Amino acid sequence: MRNLRTLSLLAVAVCLAGCDNGATLDPNTQVGPDPQLPEAKNFLLPPMQVPSGVAWKTGETPKVPAGLKIEKVADGLMHPRQLYVLPNNDVLVVEANGPSKTPNRPKQLIMGVVQQSSGKGGPGGNRITLLRNNNGTWEKHIFLENLYSPFGVQLIGNTLYVANADAIRKYAYTPGATRITDPGTELADLPGGPINHHWTKALLASPDGSKLYAGIGSNSNITENGLGNEYRRAAVLEVDTASGASRVYASGLRNPTGLQWEPQTGKLWAIVNERDEIGADLVPDYMTSVQEGGFYGWPYSYFGQHIDERVRPQRPDLVEKAIKPDYALSSHVAPLGLLFYTGSNLADYRGGAFVSEHGSWNRKPLNGYRVSWVAFRDGKPVGEPKPVVTGFLTDDQKEVRGLPVGLAQDQQGGLLIADDAGNVVWRVTSAATP
Repeated sequence: MRNLRTLSLLAVAVCLAGCDNGATLDPNTQVGPDPQLPEAKNFLLPPMQVPSGVAWKTGETPKVPAGLKIEKVADGLMHPRQLYVLPNNDVLVVEANGPSKTPNRPKQLIMGVVQQSSGKGGPGGNRITLLRNNNGTWEKHIFLENLYSPFGVQLIGNTLYVANADAIRKYAYTPGATRITDPGTELADLPGGPINHHWTKALLASPDGSKLYAGIGSNSNITENGLGNEYRRAAVLEVDTASGASRVYASGLRNPTGLQWEPQTGKLWAIVNERDEIGADLVPDYMTSVQEGGFYGWPYSYFGQHIDERVRPQRPDLVEKAIKPDYALSSHVAPLGLLFYTGSNLADYRGGAFVSEHGSWNRKPLNGYRVSWVAFRDGKPVGEPKPVVTGFLTDDQKEVRGLPVGLAQDQQGGLLIADDAGNVVWRVTSAATP
């Protein structure tokens, strides 16, 4: 309660200088290739609606549509963020929270209070746990420890690559092993440093294993920490697995937290968290194909050529070539996981994309807090997102049970979901699955 009182006092003080009162648009008008984009307003503080973090009750689960079922496969984890299915169907669970840092702006202090209140705070495991399905019983093994705010993980051959908050490290992996003892070596450094505003580093291997693609978030909302702190950030980096050499593959992506290959076209796709503080209805988060050498607007513009007047100096030359994202997901849903579903167990969802929406705190009413699904046709998203896994947020929006992050598909076609506030891994299958 002390944290909430502190938050209320801070909010009152800051709102005297200008505060957003909440959303006016239906989120459904802000999805798809042409979202509604209202006029930007410059608020010192976005609207705040902070649900209380409350643990899942015994026997309580998220909700799924008729014809599906959901089960808990592991609990007692420490902020499970990402999931990765190994060739033998073992599941790696990356457990982490951001590196500790001292708030230096009022907004950062308020965000810290928000995180603690909603279950987003607390220490992460800085480790990877392995889950093994042994005749229906899920075993837990501590697989790899002493990591530094890890997020992305990929296996190429018998080498496991882990994206920490500041570097990609590689480890020797023995098929079937339940623990890695190899101390590992650094393959490539990644933008980190004392600020490290967006610390999560997504990771994806090329189909031939010669390259890794790392999603690197910006070091600020809109460069308020200085352009010098944005070097090689708000970008997807391409890393050579043989030498560790890297280059910027695409830029202007504020926080590309999910990377996947679209199965029909083979194109690289990302989900992106957009900027804050210009209104509850701005800016829609999105998913998009990622073009080599492409620039997607941040910080100078959003959704193509919509200029962000707060950024100085302006760069009309970059705004002119900014690529409009393929598909908006509506404002402030905070997408963190992307999965193109190729299995047969969830037959109605084959060929589309699951998106985990971690959820807003800077929008009234709240938005996100679900796993949605978007249909694809000819390699492009079509129609509106459909909610598939809900119930993380109570109907009155006062309590949050869990927060979906990483998504994966196991070899039986089950959808796995990392819940980093509930400290749980969930599995969704057809109700007919034994």
